[in-house]
Amino acid sequence: MVFLFAGNAVAQDTEKQEERKPGHYNNNRFKQLYEEFSTPNMYRSPNGAPGPNYYQQQADYVMDIRLDDENARIYGEETITYTNNSPDDLEYLWVQLDQNKRARDSKSPLIEADGAFPADLASSFVGKYMGEGFDGGFKIDWVRDTKGNALPHTINRTMMRVDMPEVLEPGKKYTFSIKWWYNVPDHTVDRARSGYEVFDDGNKGYVIAQFYPRMAVYSDVEGWQNSQFWGRDEFALPFGNFEVNITVPSDHVLDATGELQNRKEVFSKEMLNRFERAKKSYKEPVVIVTQEEAEAAAKSFSTTTKTWKFKAENVRDYGFATSRRYIWDMMAVKIGNRDVMAVSVYPPEGNPLWGEWSTKVVASTLKSYSRMTFNYPYHKAISVHAKNQGMEYPMICWNYGRPDAEGNYSDRTKYGMMSVIIHEVGHNFFPMIVNSDERQWTWMDEGINTFVQYVAEQDFGEAYPEAVAPNKAYPSRRGPAKYIVDYMAGNQDELAPIMTKGLNTYSFGANAYSKPATGLNILRETIMGRDLFDYSFRTYAQRWMFKHPTPEDFFRTMEDASAVDLDWFWREWFYTTDYVDIGVEEVKKYYVTSKMNKEVKEMIAARGMKESDLPPLVYLVEEGSEDFEEDMKTQTLNDVTTLQEYLMDNFSPADRAKMKAPKYFYEVTFNKPGGIPMPIIAEYTYVDGTSERVTYPAQIWRLNDAQVSKIIASEKEIEKIEVDPDEETADIDTTNNSWPKRKKLGEFDSFKNKVKGE
Repeated sequence: MVFLFAGNAVAQDTEKQEERKPGHYNNNRFKQLYEEFSTPNMYRSPNGAPGPNYYQQQADYVMDIRLDDENARIYGEETITYTNNSPDDLEYLWVQLDQNKRARDSKSPLIEADGAFPADLASSFVGKYMGEGFDGGFKIDWVRDTKGNALPHTINRTMMRVDMPEVLEPGKKYTFSIKWWYNVPDHTVDRARSGYEVFDDGNKGYVIAQFYPRMAVYSDVEGWQNSQFWGRDEFALPFGNFEVNITVPSDHVLDATGELQNRKEVFSKEMLNRFERAKKSYKEPVVIVTQEEAEAAAKSFSTTTKTWKFKAENVRDYGFATSRRYIWDMMAVKIGNRDVMAVSVYPPEGNPLWGEWSTKVVASTLKSYSRMTFNYPYHKAISVHAKNQGMEYPMICWNYGRPDAEGNYSDRTKYGMMSVIIHEVGHNFFPMIVNSDERQWTWMDEGINTFVQYVAEQDFGEAYPEAVAPNKAYPSRRGPAKYIVDYMAGNQDELAPIMTKGLNTYSFGANAYSKPATGLNILRETIMGRDLFDYSFRTYAQRWMFKHPTPEDFFRTMEDASAVDLDWFWREWFYTTDYVDIGVEEVKKYYVTSKMNKEVKEMIAARGMKESDLPPLVYLVEEGSEDFEEDMKTQTLNDVTTLQEYLMDNFSPADRAKMKAPKYFYEVTFNKPGGIPMPIIAEYTYVDGTSERVTYPAQIWRLNDAQVSKIIASEKEIEKIEVDPDEETADIDTTNNSWPKRKKLGEFDSFKNKVKGE
């Protein structure tokens, strides 16, 4: 091997091909994403920012809501003012009726294949096969204009088209009203996102959302987003202002999206005093409604009512929670130069776990997400305890995690509760503020949010070390690369690219949550580095807060703000189901000599050249080769002093003084059985016990997608080489990551080591 003839050797090999392969399209994994991306325009700029003509619609709501606690039914009347900020004339408006997913004539159950299972929950079995069926869905009493005239409307499953008498021109508003009611489902039976739980004493705890007809999004990307709600894909909603009056039994406590307008009317004097203390408490929550008070109220079953009045500005949705059995606590958290209230609402069944940790988790989450994105803009964030439930809305979310009847709980229950609170509170940022289309791109809210959740979990573990095991980090389930390996190594027939509509995605949790979160963590920790990644990620969040981004806006912004070309990463990680597998294929040991080796002799002879025609050259001889055996006899290998004298005419005395004296030369060949390029993180361990780590950028694979070689010149002999020693790249097969190759353990030995924790 010799450097001078490396290019010629490749050319010779090419010329020797007897048959030429046909030409092909550019299949290089590092080509740009022009084919996958749409062309930038005046609405969305090529740098990933909103364009000069970017627009979004606005939907403002005034609602009066009444809860019939005895019959678990909600009655509502709303007035919607819709502003057309688009350049288009609109002939009609589309309204979402998500509760119709539970209507008796719903087709949602019909799209799910099911078979006979050996066991099922009794409640589920009765509901499916023996009961009359839940009478769900919106019952629309009327749709009217501002003069009280009936408006023509057409209901198509979970969407309602409202036909306006005239075209709604750009810049104009249209106001109309809807009256409706529906039966609230028991969310503990059918895992509904919204509903009630019945407690042992007959009381109900309500977590209510998707409870009103909601405007669909109209955007520059696809016009009306009127894709039907089948149950999995979540929501696409415009921003607006809300005035909501909610009437519930007078012994209920209630919290909701928005700022409470009549606190003095609905709070007792003691509650008001406690609330004032909570606004100044930054370390510990202040209890607004105690457990004793909640348990006393649970016995009253009041027949009178009370109306709670809220206003919310610039939110995309609305939710509320209410019960007479709720405990309520709060504390303040400093975000930027503002105080935000971290709030928890929970029944006695949640204690002591919830009283100890929920509000502190909310506060810590707001700090972490604000650091990674933008300062949380709303005045509060509420965590509501709901059995087996995790769901998010602006300023409010439902979370699970319940001790047993004696108040005991395992670490699994504790960390499960903490993680779901972090995740659901984090959804205030993605997608409640950075308002992506969940109906189409599930990963843009769940995956991005799960990534920041991992960061926030680690922050929480550092802020509250007493909450985790001694000297341990918070035990995150998602984020680190090694946790996605089993999924990515799975059956390709059961995988889908991340860039797939959520409804049609196999392995929904892994694909929509874990894989995108892991990919972003790899970018942050391994490919870009935290500084570049965090700056770019904040840029994306701040560009698109209170707007509607697409995947391309995210991809383009991350590159625009970092000067890192990531097209290869987006394509492979997001658009394919390929996987990472990088290993050490071969290691050859070479020695240096000034004596011409056989390979070069053959090359110059083929060209009619003489040795005297060549400039001073350094030759590498592979250990064990014919040249090696001959040079061993003449003792001309690794004679560094002789080499320096041999090359002295080519270097100045100053250059020669800086010369190192490597004694060992290795050609290390890395291979890539997997498709996804990744940086090669190689750790070289020497016989003296020292080691060094070298990271070769992913672009090392740009000209050879199968294998690459690197020459290592070392003063010390290499004893071991390991690729990706810290499992940073989601490599699905680590058996090929070491040289010399590790001896493969038998099943019993593997099991024994696993038991030992090795």
